[in-house]
Amino acid sequence: MNKYIEIEESWREILYEEFEKNYMKELKEFLINEKKHHTIYPKATEIFNAFNLTPLDNVKIVILGQDPYHGEKQAHGLSFSVPRGIKPPPSLVNIYKEIEEDLGITNYDNGDLTLWANQGVLLLNVTLTVRANNAGSHQNKGWEKFTDKVISTISDKKKGVIFLLWGKFAQNKEKLIDTYKHHILKSSHPSPLSAYRGFFGCKHFSKANRILQKQGKSEIKWQL
Repeated sequence: MNKYIEIEESWREILYEEFEKNYMKELKEFLINEKKHHTIYPKATEIFNAFNLTPLDNVKIVILGQDPYHGEKQAHGLSFSVPRGIKPPPSLVNIYKEIEEDLGITNYDNGDLTLWANQGVLLLNVTLTVRANNAGSHQNKGWEKFTDKVISTISDKKKGVIFLLWGKFAQNKEKLIDTYKHHILKSSHPSPLSAYRGFFGCKHFSKANRILQKQGKSEIKWQL
């Protein structure tokens, strides 16, 4: 991986050295070999979609996911999101249920969260690729080191970012965030297994907008 990687300029400049490290070179070799024998999601041009749609200067909110959807045509480089025309998966449906309860907005027909990304919501999976039909298959291959660097860079370079940490996996990343400079909202994960343990009723979407309003920043239009 090198400076010619397809990633938005502000991110490329700040992460350039990361791409040159041995673990990223090993990750690249792993992905090249993996692609010879398996289908990988998302497609190569969309792996860094979250960064390309949300430059560092634009980041207001970070929503952390674990790894991409592993079903056909689902993953497109944004956590929890699916391309337009693809049925929203259960976790995203539960996110929409909470938005409806919180703000009275209904989004159920469209699972594409690109409009959120364009407004400054970094939809970041901790692992950026996955083998088709094999959840978690690209964990512990190097992506976590890379996205940890992304999170710590946001913490260091910016101020007042709102981190939505849903579930224990995301909450384990709190240690990378300066809680004196940034805002952290935590709940259970929106998956059907855990949404009733605190995600439903968390009101993170209205809370985030109130924080942005107090900062003098434009609120996120959660309607898709």
